[in-house]
Amino acid sequence: MSSLRNAVPRPAHKERPQPSSRKKFGILEKHKDYVERAKAFHVKEDTLRVLREKAANRNEDEFYFKMVNSKTVDGVHRPVNEDNKYTQDELILMKTQDMGYVLQKLQSEKKKVEKLSANLHLIDHKPANKHVYFAEDREEAKELKQQLSKRKVPSTSDNIPDNLKRKTERSYKELEARKARVSQLEKVYMDMALKKELQKNGRKRKLREEEIVNPTGRPVYKWRAERKR
Repeated sequence: MSSLRNAVPRPAHKERPQPSSRKKFGILEKHKDYVERAKAFHVKEDTLRVLREKAANRNEDEFYFKMVNSKTVDGVHRPVNEDNKYTQDELILMKTQDMGYVLQKLQSEKKKVEKLSANLHLIDHKPANKHVYFAEDREEAKELKQQLSKRKVPSTSDNIPDNLKRKTERSYKELEARKARVSQLEKVYMDMALKKELQKNGRKRKLREEEIVNPTGRPVYKWRAERKR
């Protein structure tokens, strides 16, 4: 009987829509929507209850340093701006440490570029085999020279395996990428060195374009000469 009951087509039951008189309130809320809304309401209610208990049982003599380093804005605690947390000497010291790290990375990349360039140079420029021929007189030397010029030198690139060619291409791509990284690190190091010098004491000004002898496209500063005590 169950198989016959399942064989009979049944009408598809649709959810009850919002009545036309209540269309202005939007989609009709279903039971699953109510369950989610009720759970969220109870979570907020429990959170407020816990906070009220903490506020009622708090210690009046309790103190945190964060109370000094924060302020209340429209009932919300916000930390005080700590831009001037470090002194000028401490900022210069941190900048020096960052420069040391960048310089270390720059030197490491330069060594890798030199090593990779040397390896590729040995692959591309193999030393040619030199064979010395001896002749009795000039006529024999001339004939020997003509015979050698007629010989065809076989192309060595055709005899290279495909896997070695692909490896060489990858090495060239890696070399270009490392050269680009070296130039980028040099630019970062120069910018950091300039910022560090600008943080030091002393009167300085930025030179105009017409005052620069060799323009480089980068800002140039001039410090006022001061007598050292």
